[in-house]
Amino acid sequence: MNLTQEDWIAQFESDENAVILDVRTAMEFEEGYIAGAINFVADLETLDKSKNYYVYCRSGARSANACAIMNELGFENTYNLLGGIIEWDGDIVEP
Repeated sequence: MNLTQEDWIAQFESDENAVILDVRTAMEFEEGYIAGAINFVADLETLDKSKNYYVYCRSGARSANACAIMNELGFENTYNLLGGIIEWDGDIVEP
């Protein structure tokens, strides 16, 4: 499901079963990421399918793809951040 930044944040903050998933490359992740995010580019099958995944990338395209693939693999709750991190208004952690 595609969510605007406002909806993505509101839903994430009230979700006790949430995981923020950054599907950008490790190099992109090192440039800065949304607080609490894990950078994940390995086998999706290793993730816990009972969690709710809030997924983002640079612009929203890769994360939309990741959500579609995850849904096909049996993940029930995946939420794509429309506009990605380039349109993110919130804080960004810089390693």
